[in-house]
Amino acid sequence: MNLKEIQKLEKRYYANTFTRLPVAAVRGKGMYLYDINGRKYLDMFAGIAVSSLGHCHPEVVKAVQKQSKILIHTSNWLYTLPQLELAELLVKITGMKKAFITNNGSEAVETAIKLVRKITGKKEIIAMENSFHGRSMGALSVTWDEKYRKPFEPLIPGVKFVKFNNIEEIENSITKETAAVIVEPIQGEAGVILPDDDYLKEVRKITEENEILLILDEIQTGFGRTGKLFAQEHYRIKPDIMCMAKGIGSGFPVGATVFRCDDFKPGEHGGTYVGNPLASAVAKTVIKTILKEKLVRNSERIGDYLLKNLKNRGLNAHGKGLMIGIDVKNGEKTALDLIKEKILTIYSKNTVRVLPPLIIERKHADEFLSAVDEVLC
Repeated sequence: MNLKEIQKLEKRYYANTFTRLPVAAVRGKGMYLYDINGRKYLDMFAGIAVSSLGHCHPEVVKAVQKQSKILIHTSNWLYTLPQLELAELLVKITGMKKAFITNNGSEAVETAIKLVRKITGKKEIIAMENSFHGRSMGALSVTWDEKYRKPFEPLIPGVKFVKFNNIEEIENSITKETAAVIVEPIQGEAGVILPDDDYLKEVRKITEENEILLILDEIQTGFGRTGKLFAQEHYRIKPDIMCMAKGIGSGFPVGATVFRCDDFKPGEHGGTYVGNPLASAVAKTVIKTILKEKLVRNSERIGDYLLKNLKNRGLNAHGKGLMIGIDVKNGEKTALDLIKEKILTIYSKNTVRVLPPLIIERKHADEFLSAVDEVLC
């Protein structure tokens, strides 16, 4: 089967929801993906910051094999140790009090929205312009771009959008009905937009002074992506609620909401598959591997190397760790041109996003930079 046949198969049978790059991946190993024709590509976006340990990491494969032979699913009518062990690990590494395991990032945001409404009894949430928090109805309600929102309105009421990096707009939007502020520490889908140095610290101060909960969406920035275990560490703040997913499972569908505020009551939230033994065992293994192999430090080191070399080439590059944006004339064309050089990236409008696995080595960075020289320099 060739690419055109695969595209016809999708058109006939699959929902028309994705705009895809012209590559059909069939196999992955480490930093590389292989297409249906056997071509080898350097993966510099890691499934949108998901494959933190690269493809088919031995520890992840071992965890899947081991747990799948023991127990895959029972439902949350019963206790399961992998779920509670993962929750304990998440609480320890974040300094929070409780964790709720989800299947993905959108569910983590849904959990956060329900939690702040339950705890405060209030309905208003302040979100940011250019934010992206997911496509389910609650997460979509705090996602800014009209192209995602318009077909599905009316969404949940009470959401206000303010400019990212603008403290005054947050202050002016707070009312007695404001329950929470939700913010990405670095805006990912918007094109890797960094906050000003003191912005998040000021947001934290304002929310505390007004007794408003702060939700940090670390779905894309968490687990070493920015050169810290969590991006909040760059800005020396601690939220009330944190949403996470992507890199926590290195490709396995799993996410979490961790919090240090009040809790749900039984029956107020849940899910059939959430925190199943297989997902929990894999996530626990991924986190321990990231820490054991010092991949957070590697993210900082190789990220600095990439950013320095991209800037030295006169490119408008920005980011932290292995979360980098390169502003170009045409994001789609640049991503397609890089594919011709056997490099996989993604783009947000006219920003090429570079989000490689945390296992990246300097030789892979140099391979990417050589392709950049061909395409952009």
